[in-house]
This record gives sequence, C-alpha cells and structure tokens, in this order.
Amino acid sequence: MGEGIGAFLPFILMFLVVYFFMIAPQMKKAKQEKKFNSELKRGDKVITKSGMYAKVMDLNDKDNSCVLETMSGKIKFDRSAISMEMSKKLNTAPPAVKK
Repeated sequence: MGEGIGAFLPFILMFLVVYFFMIAPQMKKAKQEKKFNSELKRGDKVITKSGMYAKVMDLNDKDNSCVLETMSGKIKFDRSAISMEMSKKLNTAPPAVKK
C-alpha cells in the first residue's frame, strides 16, 4: 500500500509546484483585475491594453462597457480592454516636469 502512494508522490508534488507558482498567482491577478474594473469611475485616467490614453466618461454596468474620451473623440470599450498595470502607473507617476 505504501508503494502505491509513493508512486504517485512525484505527480502530487509536481501538481503542487505548478499550482503555487502558476495557477494561484494567475487567479490572484484575475481577482485584482476584476476589482480594478469594478472600481472604475467617471473621470479616471486610464490606458487601454492597446496603449491608448483616455479618460473615463461613462460606465455601463449592463454590458460591462465604458465610454472613453481620447484626443480624437469618444470611443466605447469593454472594461476588460483597460490595462490595470499601466493605468495604475499612470495615476501614481509623478507629473512630468516642463522645461
């Protein structure tokens, strides 16, 4: 009986390593991204995942979209297209010094 469990021990250990180093951090990041998207509000400055700088003008909870204002005009985006990492860096970075 001990040999049966011992044969599966490497597979169990491999699964645990994969879980703690790959699956758990990915789930944590997805949870943070969902929280970020739910906390968006009008007037927030954001960057989309494609690199477009914009300001949130309107939020629609029905279809999980938002209207962003860019220098070209207003565009409707899905909230998942907004980059959490780049938007946080944009809002926490010190203002650029003009010379």
